[in-house]
Amino acid sequence: MSPYENQVVIITGGSSGIGRSAVLAFAEKGARVLITGRRRAPLEAVAAAHMSIESLVADAARPEDAPRTVERALALWGRLDVLVNNAGAGVPMSLTSATAKRVSDIFAVNVTGPTLLAAQAAPHLEAAKGSIINISSTFGHKAIAGFSHYAASKAALEHLTRCWALELAPQGVRVNAVAAGPAETAALVEIMGLSPEQAEGVKEHERKLIPLGRDRITGRLCPVLMLWTAPPPARECHGCGCC
Repeated sequence: MSPYENQVVIITGGSSGIGRSAVLAFAEKGARVLITGRRRAPLEAVAAAHMSIESLVADAARPEDAPRTVERALALWGRLDVLVNNAGAGVPMSLTSATAKRVSDIFAVNVTGPTLLAAQAAPHLEAAKGSIINISSTFGHKAIAGFSHYAASKAALEHLTRCWALELAPQGVRVNAVAAGPAETAALVEIMGLSPEQAEGVKEHERKLIPLGRDRITGRLCPVLMLWTAPPPARECHGCGCC
């Protein structure tokens, strides 16, 4: 029997890219998965791929959507075992072009959103001795020009991971982060606002930085997510970050 059988998982930003790959991986292992995102049609398309997937239109940047998301999972299945904070936001932004709103918009999704959702989920994760996975970025610990506020938001998320790991350890809740490198998603165009030509240029640059020369494949992160969220005693990683 799979250790994920009947486990309940919430994955934000679950309609594409890393989130979609994770959703399908958990569902195929027997978990029941609630996915969230801002666009109904892509969410419903993913939910239609497996009978154990349910969708909810919710925005990580909206504080009121955090309790609504947890309440929906509980209404569907009565428990919560895993929270994957995957939704992210970021745009190219130089220091001199930064505005309060643009900075706030990035941190609302990448820092405040995961915080509020984790806070709502924490009592239920304690009951299940569950886990939180925060999806970060290699830019959270590697400097990059023109994306400083996105990078800073991911650095903040990684440090929140370490702090929450200490805070929630007495309750038996594990907290880890995955710092994703290049992945084949639509984020460069749909989230960061690059043109298709600019996005392809970024992809080609990143390919040259990968020592093994591998392509950008989102599914390679799934084994790490599955390993770190396996119910005890299958896995006891806590307060870790993986690139």
